[in-house]
Amino acid sequence: MKRNDETKKRTALEEWRLIRRGIRIVNEMLPHFWLYQILCTFTETLFPYFGLYLSAQMVNELVGDCNYERLLRLAVITVLGGLFLSIAGKLLQSRRNLCEAFMYQKNDIYMSDAQNDFQYEHLEDPNVVFQRAKIHAAIDAMGAGLYQVKWQLCSLLNDLMGAVFSASLTVSMLVMTARGEYTGVFAFINSPASSLVILSLILINAVCSVRIAAVRGVRQQRLMDGVAEENTRLNAFMRLWGMDMIFFRMDALVLKELRGHLRPKWIEEEEKVTIRYHFLSILLNAALNLCVFLFVAAKAFIGVFGIGNFILYQGTTQRFVMSVSNAAADIGRLKDNNRYLAFLFEYLDLPNDMYQGTLAVEKRDDIDYEIEFRDVSFRYPRTDEWALRHVSMKFKIGDRLAIVGENGSGKTTFIKLLCRLYDPTEGKILLNGIDITRYRYDEYMALFSVVFQDYKILGFPLGENVAVSQIYDETYVRDCLIRAGFGDKLASLDGDPAVKEKNSLRRALWRSYDAEAIELSGGEWQKVALARALYKDAPFVVLDEPTAALDPIAEAAVYEKFNKLTENKTSVFISHRLSSCRFCDSIAVFDHGQLIQQGAHDALVADAGGKYSKLWHAQAQYYEGA
Repeated sequence: MKRNDETKKRTALEEWRLIRRGIRIVNEMLPHFWLYQILCTFTETLFPYFGLYLSAQMVNELVGDCNYERLLRLAVITVLGGLFLSIAGKLLQSRRNLCEAFMYQKNDIYMSDAQNDFQYEHLEDPNVVFQRAKIHAAIDAMGAGLYQVKWQLCSLLNDLMGAVFSASLTVSMLVMTARGEYTGVFAFINSPASSLVILSLILINAVCSVRIAAVRGVRQQRLMDGVAEENTRLNAFMRLWGMDMIFFRMDALVLKELRGHLRPKWIEEEEKVTIRYHFLSILLNAALNLCVFLFVAAKAFIGVFGIGNFILYQGTTQRFVMSVSNAAADIGRLKDNNRYLAFLFEYLDLPNDMYQGTLAVEKRDDIDYEIEFRDVSFRYPRTDEWALRHVSMKFKIGDRLAIVGENGSGKTTFIKLLCRLYDPTEGKILLNGIDITRYRYDEYMALFSVVFQDYKILGFPLGENVAVSQIYDETYVRDCLIRAGFGDKLASLDGDPAVKEKNSLRRALWRSYDAEAIELSGGEWQKVALARALYKDAPFVVLDEPTAALDPIAEAAVYEKFNKLTENKTSVFISHRLSSCRFCDSIAVFDHGQLIQQGAHDALVADAGGKYSKLWHAQAQYYEGA
C-alpha cells in the first residue's frame, strides 16, 4: 500500500480550512451539537478537578488545625457541588446525545442531497461511482471524514480543558519554595530551575507526542487506506448474492475470494509498526510521569506544601501531562483525517457544467409544443466513440413516436438527450424553435414524464409512490392507477380482510418497511410506475422499455391502452418488441447511433430490404394474433 502524501503539500491554513468546513457541515447536520458539547465537556472535565481540589483541602485541614466547622463546610461544598455538576452534566449529555442521534443516517441524507445537484454525467461516471464507494468504505472501516472531525474535536476539547484546569491548579506548585537551606538535590528541587526543567520535559514530551502521533498516523492511514479499499471490494462481492449464486454454486468461489480479502498479510505488518509507535508513546509518558512524581514528592518532603497538596499536585500534574500528550495525538489524527475530508469535499464539489438557461418555458393553453433534433451528434464523456451521429427529426404534441433498434443502437441515448440529462456534443435540440439549453432547466424537465426500464418503486405507501409526495389528491391517484390497469388489484387490496388498513393507498410497498406491506408481481410494479407517469400529467410521456418483464402479447396490450390514455400528449416509446409500434404515428429506427429509417408501421414493413422489416419478421412469431 502506498500512501498519498498530499497532506504534506497543504499549509497549516489549508489544513484548518478543511477542518473548519468539516465543523460547519457537522453543525448543519447536528444543529446546536457543538454548543452542548462545549458545555458538557466543561462540566465533565471540571467534576474530577473540583473533587480533587476540595479533597486536598480537607486532608490539609485534617493534618493541620482540624477545624470541624471548616471541615463540615468543605464537605457540604464537595457533596452539593459534585451533585450539581453531576446533574448538570447528565442533562447536558442528554441534550448532546439527542443532537447527535442518527448521525450516520443524517450523513447519508446530506450526501444524497448533495448528489441531487450533480449533473447526470457524474452519476454514470465509473470513476465517480468508485469514489463514492471508497468514501462509504472509509466511513464503514474507521469512521473517516466527518465522523472523525466530530470525534477528534470532542476529544481535543476534552484534553484542552483538562490541560487548562490542571495547569491552573498546578502553577502555584511550580513557584512555591520552602524556607531554610538545602544542599545537593534538594537545593535544586527548591530552586526555580527545577520547575523550568519539569516544564521543559513536559514541552519535549508534547513535541515527541506530536511527532510520534504524526508517524503513527502515517502508518495507521496506510492500514486504514487498505482496509477502506478492501471494504470497497468486499461490498462489491456481497452485492453478487442472488439466485445465480445458488444455481451455479458460485458461493465456494466467492467465499474463498472474500476470505482472502479479510486478512491480507500487509495488515499484520502495518499493525506491528503501529503498535510499536503506540508503546513508544506510552513509555515516554510513563517516564515523564515518574519524573513528575519524584519532583512533587521531593517538594513535599522538604516541606514546600502539606500532604493534602501533595495529593492535589500529584494528580493535577499527571493529568496535565496526559492531557497535553492526548491533545497532541488528537491534532495529529485531525490533520491526517484531512486526507479523507479533502477526498470527500472533492466529491461534493464536483462541478455542474450543464448550462442553466434563463428563459421560462411558455405555458400554452393549447399545449402546442414541437421538438426538433437538428443534426445532433453525441459521445459520452471519456470516450471517443459516437453514441449518436447526425440525427435530425421533428415531432409535435399528440404524436406517437416509437424508437426501435438493436442493443447499443442509441435508443436510450436519444431519450437522455431529449430529457436533457446530457447536452449534445454537436448540433442542437429545439423546443418551439429555441435551443433547449436556453430554457430554465427545472421548467424544461417538468415537460417530461419518463418511465425508465430500471424505474424505482419506494418502500413508501402506494399513494405516495404514485404522487411522489406525502400530500396528494387521493381521487386522482386512484384514477391514474385504474387507467394504468391496476384497478382490479386496487379493489382487492381495499377489501382485504387480513389487514387493518382498508385504504390501500396508505399501505407500504415493501415488507422491509411495513409488515402489512403490499406484495406485487412484476407486471403490477410496472403499472404503478405507469400510474406515476400519468399523475404527473406532463405534455411528453416517455416509456423506455418499462414493460420488458412482460410477455410480448401483454406488453402490446399495455402499450395499446397507454396510447389511448395519452391522446393529447406526445408519447415516445422505446421497445425491442415491435408489437407496440403498430399503434404509433411514426417509427424511428436506429442502428449504430444513426437514424436510418423513419415512417409509419405499414410502410416500414413493406420496405423488405429495410432494418425494420427484418426485425418485424424476426419477431412476428411472438405476437401473431396479438
